[in-house]
Amino acid sequence: MWTVPLLRHIIRVTLVHMANLTLTIDETILRRARVRAVMEDTSVNAQVREFLASYADGSEEDKRAQAMSRLVDLAHAVASGGGLSDRTWTRDDLHER
Repeated sequence: MWTVPLLRHIIRVTLVHMANLTLTIDETILRRARVRAVMEDTSVNAQVREFLASYADGSEEDKRAQAMSRLVDLAHAVASGGGLSDRTWTRDDLHER
């Protein structure tokens, strides 16, 4: 005689109220973000939600570390020939009065 143990599943559901947020974003940036999100098997909405959660919960030290990381990434991009290589402005343009 065979006995099969009964399995009991406990399902916990947490309801979270989600608010809508309207942003104004350059179409080209949004299109590039959507392409990247698809490549990373996620969505722009999920990325914005994750960023805002991190931003809201982050300490000053976390913010400084993130800013430093972005600066290092930019420095690597510039050093490798990417990043600012397509700029169309000059130093004089920036300081034009």
